[in-house]
Amino acid sequence: MSITLAIIAVTVLVSMAALNNRALFENLLFQPFVMHERKDWYRFLTHALLHGSVMHLLVNMYVLWMFGTAVEEAFVEVNGGSALLPYLILYIGGVVLSSVPGYFKHRYDPAYRAVGASGATSAVVFSFILLHPDTKLMLIFLPIPMAAWIFGGLYLAYEWYMSKRGGDGVAHDAHYFGALYGIAFTAMIEPRAVAHFIQVTGM
Repeated sequence: MSITLAIIAVTVLVSMAALNNRALFENLLFQPFVMHERKDWYRFLTHALLHGSVMHLLVNMYVLWMFGTAVEEAFVEVNGGSALLPYLILYIGGVVLSSVPGYFKHRYDPAYRAVGASGATSAVVFSFILLHPDTKLMLIFLPIPMAAWIFGGLYLAYEWYMSKRGGDGVAHDAHYFGALYGIAFTAMIEPRAVAHFIQVTGM
């Protein structure tokens, strides 16, 4: 089984269990105020195993499956062997680091809560974009073929704008910072990807 499929399996199991067990859901979700008061730092990780609905879970896991397996294959070549360690650093780092800005922004707000693997998923998607910038993407919500790097630029602009605007209940800052982390980590372990990206995009 691939690493991506293993992560999907664990996430689906925990998400479905938590959707049917409110106490479990409350104990694992991302709630900066509670984390600040109780020092529940484990929530930086566990919130990525929860999702607010079955549809939320399906969308995140579909995107992870679609891009994650390709990133795994690329990491095998980069690492000259197993992709396990770099892929886990990419994914888990995406979970934690995408949540840090939200923690500092909301640590005095008792009402703020968040769940989902979107930060980690964004890290994986943007790792893919850096590695394969000229791949044509046609997503369910974007039925127009578009080069990956163009989609990435539009996505970053949108998430940055929405994170500043706020008010829609979506953790846009996690999406944005997860994406930036995915780019930075991939560039660090595979500097040639940066040169290839510049060549393809003409930047």
